[in-house]
Amino acid sequence: MGETQTGTNTLPTLSTVKNLPSFFPAVGLTVPAVHGQIFKSQDRIDSKGRKIPGNGLAAAGAIIRRGRKVLIDVDRYGAWLSGTDGGSK
Repeated sequence: MGETQTGTNTLPTLSTVKNLPSFFPAVGLTVPAVHGQIFKSQDRIDSKGRKIPGNGLAAAGAIIRRGRKVLIDVDRYGAWLSGTDGGSK
C-alpha cells in the first residue's frame, strides 16, 4: 500500500472580508477597517503624481482575488498584523 501524508495540510485557511474580524476578536477589527487595509495594500499615486507607499498587506501574500471575490489568507494576515505598528503612518 502507498503511504500518504495526512498530517500535512497544503490548503491555507481562507476567510471572506466579512468573516475576517471573527478570527482576531482581541484586535477589534471591523469590516470597513479590513476594506481600508486592502485598499491601501499596494503602492498608489496621489493626484499630484507622488507615490504613496502601501501597507505591505499585498506583499505579504494575504490577499487572494478570484474575479470579484476577495479572500484573505488568515495565517499570512495574522503574520502581517503582528509585524506592523498598528498602521500609523
